Amino acid sequence: MIIEQIVTCLDDISPENRIQRHLEKVYLHSDDLLKRIQRVVTDHGRELGISLIQSASLNHGDVLYMDDSSLIVVEVVPEEVLAIRPRSLQEMGDIAHKLGNRHLPAQFEEDRMLVQYDYLVEDLLKQSDVPYTREKIKVKQPFRPIGHSHG
Repeated sequence: MIIEQIVTCLDDISPENRIQRHLEKVYLHSDDLLKRIQRVVTDHGRELGISLIQSASLNHGDVLYMDDSSLIVVEVVPEEVLAIRPRSLQEMGDIAHKLGNRHLPAQFEEDRMLVQYDYLVEDLLKQSDVPYTREKIKVKQPFRPIGHSHG
């Protein structure tokens, strides 16, 4: 089966419609969410080809296939992140600037900034005395690489 577009998001399907369908999951790492073309296998052994027509990335909870009896959904594999919780706007600006200089992609969720785990970043946070925790979570969106030029 070839998947060319995302059907909907699992959160947009009512609980009544979800419960009457067999649910299969495709487990992806956050880096794989950026790939438009890939081969995957569901947790029930069904092989799929993903060849998205649109250039949108995949997200946790995306429904790749749905019929009257089944659903195939993207499930993101938990990964280690650093959850940074600056105490002030000044501290946020300072650490964001330092991480930006490293071209490190970040996500913002509630009162915290998330970056993929890196021991050098952890050392920077310790040296800067910025509060953080090391957590294993499912990111809802992929960490997008930051492109730029110095030209």
